[in-house]
Amino acid sequence: MRIRVMDLETCGLEPPAGVVELATWDFLDGRVAPTGHAQLIDPGCPIPPEISAIHHIIDDDVRGQPTFAHAIGYALLGDVDAYCAHRAAFERQWITPALTGATPWICTLRCAYRVWPDAPGHSNQALRYWLKPEGLDREIAKVAHRAGPDAYVTAFTLRELLKKATVDQLIKWSAEPALLPRVQFGKHYGLPWSKVPVDYLSWILRQPDMDEDIVHTARHWLRHL
Repeated sequence: MRIRVMDLETCGLEPPAGVVELATWDFLDGRVAPTGHAQLIDPGCPIPPEISAIHHIIDDDVRGQPTFAHAIGYALLGDVDAYCAHRAAFERQWITPALTGATPWICTLRCAYRVWPDAPGHSNQALRYWLKPEGLDREIAKVAHRAGPDAYVTAFTLRELLKKATVDQLIKWSAEPALLPRVQFGKHYGLPWSKVPVDYLSWILRQPDMDEDIVHTARHWLRHL
């Protein structure tokens, strides 16, 4: 089985912001395997300075590089059973079903919420340092917020998740709204959702504009408390 792990660096949080870097790693037959695909991309527009401050890619770096349309074609080559990203909803704004067809996705963030709800953090790097996955090369992983290192770290997170759940289970969890581990707003901030009072969970479901992940989590715990 081949699962292709994808990571993008961009000019903003959603299209039409352009992509400035794309990288892939494969999880192939139980091991993290390089694909040799890491590419700077010309987004066709200036990179905002506040975005460069995150990934440190500047206009001079991407001038004359291939377009995203060109680079993504190479990134998707080969027989792939599933695609994967940490917070996959972000990458899927650009890597759309028009490009990937019906191939399913795994979101390591949503799956990590399920498998390790008590982790001290669920970001890519927090999970890396908490899990301490065997075989992860710090030299390859050390530059956070660059596509190659981030995809590499995500591939190891995927490997650890597959010790706890099947591919089919990860795909199922990834297709659902996130089951959040802790409350991130209001008077119960920081409390595990399993300990939130029933009346507060019911109140959340009555709010017309509540985030779908919060609604999904509140509904889940109302069923299980």
